[in-house]
Amino acid sequence: MAETADLKSLARLVLTRDTRRDSGRDALSRNCLVADADTRQQIEGVSLSHFPRGETPRQSAPPAYAPTFAALERQCPDHVAPNDWQQAIEDARRFLLRWGEQADSLRWTARDLFGLHIPPAKPAPNYRRLSRHDCTGLIWLLHGRPVVALTASSAAIENPSRAVTVYRKNNKPALGPVGDSLDDLDPWEPR
Repeated sequence: MAETADLKSLARLVLTRDTRRDSGRDALSRNCLVADADTRQQIEGVSLSHFPRGETPRQSAPPAYAPTFAALERQCPDHVAPNDWQQAIEDARRFLLRWGEQADSLRWTARDLFGLHIPPAKPAPNYRRLSRHDCTGLIWLLHGRPVVALTASSAAIENPSRAVTVYRKNNKPALGPVGDSLDDLDPWEPR
């Protein structure tokens, strides 16, 4: 529980710092990476003048996530709505640009970020892979919301109300909380 409080405090500090920093910028500094058609600014050897106004070159995903992200970009997974898939691609680009290297160094796996429930052999007509939160990776749960802090075991997600939701990568029980089953009530009784 202390880790959650510390993560939320860190997320609030980051939000306060960024809000203060961003509110002081003028339009010119916000668009500092945008190149006019006649200028030849370079970022890592790529001319920005080849991109439409307001866009910058795509950054590649860290090697640990590149194959999974490329596969996700190529095809919508079965039993996932196309709008959820497109949102996940946008969220993944934003996350990998900002947090990709740190996530890799903190040992977040491709499954931790992009994981989905494995469909049953004969899924029901209303089956949706994203309904199984115990198997769903962080990227699928962002829905356009930014990650504001990342640790080895959790991520802080800022909601539109500026409240922070904590995603725990390892504590996602598949069967619900303890006591959700009658078998959980008496640990000393033989089974």
